[in-house]
Amino acid sequence: MTRPSLTKDLKSEDFKEYYFLKEELKEFCRVNGLKVNGSKSELEERIIHYLDTGKSLEPQKVKIAPKNSSHEMISLESRIGENFKCSEDKRKFFEKEIGKGFKFKVKFQKWLKANPNKTYEDAINAYFEIQNSNEKTKIDKQFQYNQYIRDFFEDNDDKTLKEAIECWKYKKSLKGHNKYEKSDLEILKK
Repeated sequence: MTRPSLTKDLKSEDFKEYYFLKEELKEFCRVNGLKVNGSKSELEERIIHYLDTGKSLEPQKVKIAPKNSSHEMISLESRIGENFKCSEDKRKFFEKEIGKGFKFKVKFQKWLKANPNKTYEDAINAYFEIQNSNEKTKIDKQFQYNQYIRDFFEDNDDKTLKEAIECWKYKKSLKGHNKYEKSDLEILKK
């Protein structure tokens, strides 16, 4: 069976079985008067609710945390604080201390958010430990393509990115999960 079109007539059970791009999800939401902002998983949840009930999912009330004053000077002794945000002033601080190659990579962001009582000096030390670690970053569920490509190359270091993408396109057109399997390579023989 080929992937069904994403329309309001699609059953939510069928929707859950296929991969849809975020842009497709947003377009469905636009056409059906649903909110189009949010993460891919939020869009999917909104669409599933709509397909099941024909109604818009009521947005949850969000508590807005008080903003940290960005006018405060950041020093090595400053505490990271609750609700850390990767802002321009913090990027400039880390670039000054670490160098122009600094990037707010996922592992470092998670460390910052998990350690609000640590200092920026602790953060710099953690940054270098993370950089020197060979441990792979966990890829979150909504980034299925990235996970597929990583798994593809772990199993096929002799293949090209073009071949990996061809296998991914084949896989996402099928019903079921989108995890890499050795059998996906069959599409390359056609």
